[in-house]
Amino acid sequence: MSPVSIPRALVVSSLGLSLLLLSGCGSKQTASGAFTPPPAAVDVAAVAQEDVQIHSEWVATIDGSVNAQIQPQVTGYVVRQSYKEGAFVHKGQVLFDIDARPFQALVDQAKGQVAQAESQVTQAESQVAQAESQVAQAAAQFEKAQLDVKRDTPLAKARAIAQSQIETEIQAQAAAEAGLKAARANVGASQAAVKTAQAAVLATRANLAQAQLNLGFTQVRSLIDGVAGVAQIQIGNLVKTDSVLTTVSQVDPIRVYFPISEKEYLDMAGKTKPGEVGNLLNNPQAQPLDLILTNAATYPRKGRVIFADRQVDPQTGTLRIAAAFANPNNMLRPGQFGRIRALTAVKPGALLIPKRAVTELQGKHQVAVVGKDNKVQIRTVVLGPEMHSRYVIEQGLSAGEHVVVEGLAKAMDGSTVAPKLVQAANLPSGGGEAKAR
Repeated sequence: MSPVSIPRALVVSSLGLSLLLLSGCGSKQTASGAFTPPPAAVDVAAVAQEDVQIHSEWVATIDGSVNAQIQPQVTGYVVRQSYKEGAFVHKGQVLFDIDARPFQALVDQAKGQVAQAESQVTQAESQVAQAESQVAQAAAQFEKAQLDVKRDTPLAKARAIAQSQIETEIQAQAAAEAGLKAARANVGASQAAVKTAQAAVLATRANLAQAQLNLGFTQVRSLIDGVAGVAQIQIGNLVKTDSVLTTVSQVDPIRVYFPISEKEYLDMAGKTKPGEVGNLLNNPQAQPLDLILTNAATYPRKGRVIFADRQVDPQTGTLRIAAAFANPNNMLRPGQFGRIRALTAVKPGALLIPKRAVTELQGKHQVAVVGKDNKVQIRTVVLGPEMHSRYVIEQGLSAGEHVVVEGLAKAMDGSTVAPKLVQAANLPSGGGEAKAR
């Protein structure tokens, strides 16, 4: 069977139609007769230049301004809990009662000892008065004996009286003098007895004061105004002075702790006066702090830094900062977590590009830049802080250049593309705030 012959005119017509279809698809014929595909279509965005505020964020933990562990000051059995757990308590409010009967007995005993000591003082004072009276009598007798000897000595020499009489009078004078010395010594002993009795009174009064103090300690009171925690003991438990009954936390203002890196500290400290910690410190020029809670809500009240720790933690390389936030409704509680956010710098004329324009390769960040000739150049850039869905670019780009934001897989280095400029309305809005990376 012979092959079917095709008219030449039909062949020429089909070839012309194929060429027409190819030319309609945008392909070009090279000098060697091969056809190249059309340029890849990509979306590009212009490198924006704006003044941005740089914000930093740190993980934060919330704690009470004061966390007072309530411990008894005496040993005894707990007989009553006088507060509601989780409630606000005032300074001096009774939280627990310890059995007071043993301590009341000690108070009564101490009162009796004081009364006994005071009676001993009274008795010693009466002995002093008696001894002083004896001194007066002995002094009178001694004075009379001296006068007798003085009067009769000349008479004895003149033999007007017997010699034996003057000798008797001299002996009486010596005896009276000895009696006076003994009476005076007795006064000194009585006065010493008074001082001893008075010291005993002071000691017994001190014992009474201590016993009354211990009796008062049977009512365990709050040391501060704050929120009382769960009771750590039960009624009927024997508690000692090292037992923790509960904890009361002062939560208004409440304290928020967050760590900053050593580099952040040095950067901030270099911009401020000696002894301050950058814009975060509590001074008239310091920026207020925002507290972002775990539900992503921003706490409505602003905070301020109250102090920085004395040293950088050698294990973490961070410096602990403490901030204070007003907490009038006790909304914030110790143990919560959050993030502290603060304005740390203002960067004028910053360059910004969408995050989706950036790719990472072997630890380096790259963007595809489209030149005026529509050729692509893969360029390495240095990223700065984040600003919503955009990056601040520190190095690698200039204002007005265009970067590929859609179709990055088709934007090969040196290739020609068909760029489509994305309108500013389609880009993430500004807002002028950036978050440090």
